[in-house]
Amino acid sequence: MILMIKHARTEGPGTLGEFFKATSWEIRVTELWNKALLPRINDCEAIISLGGPMNVYETEKYSFLKKEEEFLIKALEKNIPILGICLGAQLLAKASGAKVIKAKHKEIGWYEVKLTTEGKQDPLFRNMVKNLEVFQWHEDSFGVPKQAELLATSGTCKNQAIRVGKNAWGLQYHPEMTAEMINCWFGKKENSAKDKALLDYYQKRNLYEAQARLMYFNFSRIIAG
Repeated sequence: MILMIKHARTEGPGTLGEFFKATSWEIRVTELWNKALLPRINDCEAIISLGGPMNVYETEKYSFLKKEEEFLIKALEKNIPILGICLGAQLLAKASGAKVIKAKHKEIGWYEVKLTTEGKQDPLFRNMVKNLEVFQWHEDSFGVPKQAELLATSGTCKNQAIRVGKNAWGLQYHPEMTAEMINCWFGKKENSAKDKALLDYYQKRNLYEAQARLMYFNFSRIIAG
């Protein structure tokens, strides 16, 4: 079973969910924000931890963050494949002993990230372009754990993708975005930032979604072993 963990009603799996629903794996989406319980760790073939508007250190306000951190620590010990996106990546980094702090620059919209030498050789990024245009929405940044490799970087926020050990990845950006999600996150009111983000999405969509699907395919191969 592939577990997808949601931390907010509006932050679903997007194109990532569409990809894995078309596979033969059993998919379980756990609404952790809505008091859903995490499954037994041994039932998980892979874990995908999605984004969320909260910060990893807001454990008193969001008690499920601590529970998930403990869950991810167990998954790391058992070498279960993990993919963390934005908040999910920060939780993975924290579970691996790294600090998560306010970023120097808040990123919202489209930015370029570049694969490092290690990233170009990493199985998650196999056959992907070396400079990725990605959608960002975050104000925090994760450190690189001691047992991790930095796989992607940018001038605005240095740490964009990491691999912890052999089977766990964290992405600061959002590969799963759809136009509906952009509309939802910016809210109902029209504004120039929302218009630009949507215009950029439609201009970049073909390559962006192709690269995202390739990443999902690579992750599915990792899960299959």
